[in-house]
Amino acid sequence: MTTVRLRFFEPGLAPRRTKLEVPGWGGEPQPRRDGAHEQPWHCMPFIEGAQYGIELFYPYDNELRVGRRDGVVTLESDWGPDPCTGINWPPFRPFGEGYYTHQLLLDMAVDEPMAVRVEPHPRYYTSGADDVPLAVPALLRTQWWPMISFVVFKAPPEGVTHVFRRGEPFIQLTVVPAEPDLDLQPMAPEEAEARELRSRRIHASRETLGQETRWTSSTDTVFDGTYRNLLRAARGKPV
Repeated sequence: MTTVRLRFFEPGLAPRRTKLEVPGWGGEPQPRRDGAHEQPWHCMPFIEGAQYGIELFYPYDNELRVGRRDGVVTLESDWGPDPCTGINWPPFRPFGEGYYTHQLLLDMAVDEPMAVRVEPHPRYYTSGADDVPLAVPALLRTQWWPMISFVVFKAPPEGVTHVFRRGEPFIQLTVVPAEPDLDLQPMAPEEAEARELRSRRIHASRETLGQETRWTSSTDTVFDGTYRNLLRAARGKPV
């Protein structure tokens, strides 16, 4: 287990392990059955990927609307007077061309060999309104970087508005190895053959593996529980 030590000054940031909100950005509580409309939470790989990190919530009372006008980034909000706390005010400002930053009042510490990766919150991928802020990926080596950091966001294209609302998650942080120590190699023939055989067996058994959870959505997309059932089996849970 990796310990994450937190230091923050805005209680509203409320960092926590990311939770899939249903109803909410994870979809509506529609059952997996014929005629239901497919939802993000119906997909097990998405569920696991979406809940892999730590989510932060927009802590300010005022809504912030981000857009572009004639190619220039616009940040529209009623921030009020500077609270004179020593932080940048407003805590959002344009950055270069097509981007803006947020002074994030959060310090996360993880020990080597781990680091903290900034990512868009997974609700960015589920919003039908296309109004969720888009954080730019970044990697922070927190063992020797104890400073309060700023986060870069990409502004939306003209005609689209990204909105920060109090209590809505706006960014996800994941703890990952600091060094991508990856060695890409062709798969050995024996392993390739074994995996091909396994894939064919799974494909041939889909009717059995996913039979009880097979359904067709309102858009005529066929779903079954093959992956979900195999995952439960791999975890040692009843299928």
